[in-house]
Amino acid sequence: MAACAFAVKLLSSVRGRLSSTARSAARAFACSAARAQIHTVDGSSALTGKVDRFGGVTVNLAELGFPTDISESSFRSLLQDSLLQWKAEGKVAVWLRVPITLSRCAAAASAHGFTFHHAKDDHAVLALWLGEGESRLPGFATHQIGVAGAVVDESSGKVLVVQDRNKTKNAWKFPGGLSDPGENIGATAVREVFEETGIRSEFRSLLSIRQQHNHPGAFGMSDMYIICRLGPLSYDINFCTQECLRCEWLDLAELAETGNTTPITSRVARLLLHGLERGFNEIDLTMEELPAVYSGMFYQLYHRQLSPTLKS
Repeated sequence: MAACAFAVKLLSSVRGRLSSTARSAARAFACSAARAQIHTVDGSSALTGKVDRFGGVTVNLAELGFPTDISESSFRSLLQDSLLQWKAEGKVAVWLRVPITLSRCAAAASAHGFTFHHAKDDHAVLALWLGEGESRLPGFATHQIGVAGAVVDESSGKVLVVQDRNKTKNAWKFPGGLSDPGENIGATAVREVFEETGIRSEFRSLLSIRQQHNHPGAFGMSDMYIICRLGPLSYDINFCTQECLRCEWLDLAELAETGNTTPITSRVARLLLHGLERGFNEIDLTMEELPAVYSGMFYQLYHRQLSPTLKS
């Protein structure tokens, strides 16, 4: 049986002399362990995986205990049996997570129509649509999120700006950087401002969103650039000399008029001037955390503040 064959190969690394009884016991144990992940249906071996609520199955090869020297042909045969079973069960898709140490299994899967969906760190994920018609599988993430923080000192009318060291044009801009996976945009803005300037701040609101496609710095993918309004908690600048050439508290009026900045920065500066003069409630998109439909989870909703009468 294929499952036992794979498991027995795991014993080849064992050193020392075993009695025939010990070898038989070890062989039986290895086969039993393999069957926990590779089970037999109608005389053929099949991979096991986790079934999702959409009718797909996810197989993580790193959890199946395959020997690292498994051949393409052996895995191709095993996958073929598994696909026959999944189709008979009415599964609509298969997700195959392949660790880099078993990359040959990706080549074997391609013979059955699998294609790369995405890769990250030490593994790649392949996918195959089994349902009717064209594939309805979702694509992998195609955007990167950049976040900047406009730290406004309302008492002086100044805003914190930097000039990047590695830019061809030393234009004034708001400090910022890429948001980490699982990080809220407000937290990204606060973190990036501190890392670049040494200024501590707190999130107040969302000001603007820029969308750009085929972004050169995002491997040709789309880029979202979000600017948040932050309130300062400290004022003494200690900027990162590796990233920034200059860092200053600059008058908003000057930033709005200078040609030594970017179009988006000058527009947001004018927006902030409007907020200083007439109240930030006219420009802010504030954040409210609400419970998601998925149990125990929450999301952040950004919207204009409602008046007390409308809230009720």
